Amino acid sequence: MDRPQFRAYFLHPRFWLLWLGLGLLWLVALLPYRVLMLLGRGLGALMYRLAVSRRQIAARNLELCFPELSAAERERLLRENFASTGMTFFEMAISWWWPAARLRQLGTVEGIEHIRQAEAEGQGVILMALHFTTLEMGGAILCMHQGMYGMYRAHKNPLFDFVQRHGREQRLLGVVERDEVRGMLKLLRAGGVVWYAPDQDYGAQRSIFVPLFGVPAATVTATSKFARLGRARVIPFTQERLTDGSGYRVVVHPPLADFPGDSEEADCLRINQWIEQAIRRHPEQYLWAHRRFKTRPPGEPKLYKKRRR
Repeated sequence: MDRPQFRAYFLHPRFWLLWLGLGLLWLVALLPYRVLMLLGRGLGALMYRLAVSRRQIAARNLELCFPELSAAERERLLRENFASTGMTFFEMAISWWWPAARLRQLGTVEGIEHIRQAEAEGQGVILMALHFTTLEMGGAILCMHQGMYGMYRAHKNPLFDFVQRHGREQRLLGVVERDEVRGMLKLLRAGGVVWYAPDQDYGAQRSIFVPLFGVPAATVTATSKFARLGRARVIPFTQERLTDGSGYRVVVHPPLADFPGDSEEADCLRINQWIEQAIRRHPEQYLWAHRRFKTRPPGEPKLYKKRRR
C-alpha cells in the first residue's frame, strides 16, 4: 500500500477534539518511561470503573478461560489486566513517536536467528503475533532488529487511521490491508517477513470451530492458507512487559514444525494450543476486553450479555 497522506479535511472541526487528545498524548509521551507506566496504571483503574461493558466482557472471558481460579483470583487478574490496558495507551504513543535510539533501550530481542535462517533459505515468514496489550511495543522493538511488513485493518476514524498508520510505518517496511490476499502472498513468495495476528474472532465465514481454553472458538484458517500458498514458515513471537519496570522482552520462537499439516482443523488446533500456552504465561497482559467467543457454533447459546443501547 502507499504511504498515508495527510488530507485537508483532517482540519475540519469534527476532528478538533481528536487532535487535542492526540496532542496531549504526544506531550505526555515525552515523560520518562516509568512515569508513563504509573500514569497507565492510574488510567487503567479509571477505565475499570467507567468502561463497564468492556469490564464485563473481560470478566466473562476470564470466567470461561480460567474456571479453576476462584472468584477473588479472577477479580485480581481482571484489575491487573485493566492496569495493563491503561499502560497500552502510553505504549502506543511510545511506539509511534519515540526516536529509535530511545526506543531501542527499552527492549531485548531473543531468537532472531529463526528469522535469519528462513531468510537465508529464501523462505518468507509469517510472524505470528498475539493480541497482548503490549503488541504495539513488541512490534516496534522487533522492527529495530528486523525489517518486516504488517497486516493492517483500517480504523473507522480516518484521522486516527492516518496517525496510527503513519506511526507504525515509521518502523515497518509497509503495511498490507487485511483483505489484500494477493499482496500478502506476493510478499511471502518473495521472501518477505509479515507480522500477522490470527487470535481474534473474525466471524464464521472464514473460520472453523476448534477449542481455545476448552471453549469452541471461531478460528481463522488463513494462517495455514497463507503458509501453504505463500510457501512461508510460521514463526511465532511474543513480548512481555517486565515486572521490574525496565522495559520489554521480545522472544522470536522456533517455527511451527511441519506446518501447514494435513488438515485446516488440525492446523487451527495447533495454533490455538500455542496461543493458550503463551497467554497462560502472562494472562494479565492479554487483551481480554475483546469478545473472543462472540461467534458460536450453530445451536449453541451466546456467551456474552447483549450490549445496552
